Amino acid sequence: MTEHRAIIRTSTTVSVGPRPTTAPGPGELSIATLYAGLCGTDIQMLRGLRDDPSPVIGHEGIARVVAAGAGAPDWCAPGTLVAVNPTHPTDPGFLLGHNVDGLLQERTLLPASALTGGMVLPLPATTDVGLAPLLEPLAVVRYALSELRAFAPRTLLVIGDGTIGHLALRAAPRWLGEDVRVALVHHTPEGRAFSQARPHRAELLLGIEELAARRWDAPVAALLATPRNATLAALEAVLAAAGPDLAADIVGGLPPGATTPSLPGLDLGAVRAANCGGIPDPALVTTTAPGVRLLGHRGVGNRHLLDAAAELARAPEQYRDLITHETDLAGAARLMRSLAGSGHRLFDGRRLVKLAVRVNDREQT
Repeated sequence: MTEHRAIIRTSTTVSVGPRPTTAPGPGELSIATLYAGLCGTDIQMLRGLRDDPSPVIGHEGIARVVAAGAGAPDWCAPGTLVAVNPTHPTDPGFLLGHNVDGLLQERTLLPASALTGGMVLPLPATTDVGLAPLLEPLAVVRYALSELRAFAPRTLLVIGDGTIGHLALRAAPRWLGEDVRVALVHHTPEGRAFSQARPHRAELLLGIEELAARRWDAPVAALLATPRNATLAALEAVLAAAGPDLAADIVGGLPPGATTPSLPGLDLGAVRAANCGGIPDPALVTTTAPGVRLLGHRGVGNRHLLDAAAELARAPEQYRDLITHETDLAGAARLMRSLAGSGHRLFDGRRLVKLAVRVNDREQT
């Protein structure tokens, strides 16, 4: 047994420290993360808003196979580039970076269930690993837009100006159609100013308070890419603004027991939990009132990850600027400590949308 470096979080701090490096057993896989990202749910864990037990977080990234245990598939050869689907659709015991140690470490040991469940996907050797932090969130967008497309929307309201929101507005013309009008809805003036300065912008950049003042061409689709504490207010705003022909996907988290007076008796958590890891296909949709359809989902299916990888390979410069910060493990620990002690998304004087963490050099793995 040897050791490797990892970003380790405790109840009081975040720091780089040693973790044991164990050779893979039967069916297991040892991988070396090249680049990993920091997700909104990761930030919630850092701020104590979630009680996920894993001391090593991180579920967005691309890695290289280091070693495979006996019985692993033949394609698991050392050096193979892989992505890991973090959410097992049927095994709640595998949730990468939440209850299983995640990718913000130099070596990650994946359990046999990750391989037997098909959660590890080989990627082309030509993959741009610098875009790794965008792969899983773009797969979330792919899932959402593929389900919303079934309702033939003429308007897409993207609520939330984080990574998911910005990816959604850029991917919408390709995955919903060029004729769909896209509005990106912000919660702060700072977020709106950031969006205004981007090379790829939505047709409309709005504040949440402006939704109700406009008339929207129906059918309307809404993608709620909001943090847990903002999702209910966002849903209320969309229900009030969109009219009677609405399909809304609750991508953002929800507080326990979430309900809304606009839809009395509806368990919103159950709506979101009805679809997990791409199952069932098509997704379950709840009709809450005439013309109002709600769905949500946890995780993505492998097909969504592969579609996202193909999209990043097709148009990398359409998305690259969303990686606003890049650093190594030590720098990432410093940034995470800053986020844990604040309520904002500013670091080194710049708005953080997506962090890319260099965990291992490609040549050293």
